[in-house]
Amino acid sequence: MRSLWENLGIDAEKRHVYVLLLSAPVLLTLYYYQGRPAQFAAWFPAWAAAPDADLYARFWQFFCFFILTGVLPLLYGRWAMRLSLEDLGLGLGDWKLGLPLVLLLVPLVVAPLIWVAAGMPDIQGEYPMLRRLLVEPQYFWRYEIAYILLYYVAWEFYFRGFLLFGLAREWGPVPAILIQTISSCLIHLGKPESETIGSILVGILFGVVALRTRSVWYVMAIHAAIGVLTDFFVLQHAR
Repeated sequence: MRSLWENLGIDAEKRHVYVLLLSAPVLLTLYYYQGRPAQFAAWFPAWAAAPDADLYARFWQFFCFFILTGVLPLLYGRWAMRLSLEDLGLGLGDWKLGLPLVLLLVPLVVAPLIWVAAGMPDIQGEYPMLRRLLVEPQYFWRYEIAYILLYYVAWEFYFRGFLLFGLAREWGPVPAILIQTISSCLIHLGKPESETIGSILVGILFGVVALRTRSVWYVMAIHAAIGVLTDFFVLQHAR
């Protein structure tokens, strides 16, 4: 007797691939509608009028992103797919390539490009996302540490770890790189045009680097440097 999966033309052996593909629209839609800063007041109305409500709203955003794209995919990868941390890109991988790459690219390429980008009006209108930093820079590191540990770590694990390494095991590197690039680009919609277009190139490059080094940590360091330096340089331009 044919199973329900067979009647629907679904290969039950490939169920993890289907979950990987569906995770992007499901998790990112949940984040968009429930994890954005505007939803903070709906979830915590008693805190909406607090003096630091805007800061708490950003922490809420980062926390939601961390749970949805970090914790849940990690649990699924480890206990449903039976993958090791290394299989998911969370090992050190080829650190002899990855570490020098970070140490060279951040000061020699990333910092100069971000300094120029931070002078553009559309970037200055978007960053820092916590606008109070423009007048109260003493909150900078409190905000940026949460930004790195909750947002950037989860971002790179999900796109360049869970999606990329999970799909590459089944379909090979090129389809996996392209699918995670599409997903990471779409979440940039609403950001400045230059950033959204740039996310396509960065998605491909970061995918190649993650697969080559067998780790997400090196692209995470570069991505986090881009974000923190953007905020820092915009504040310098605003002085």
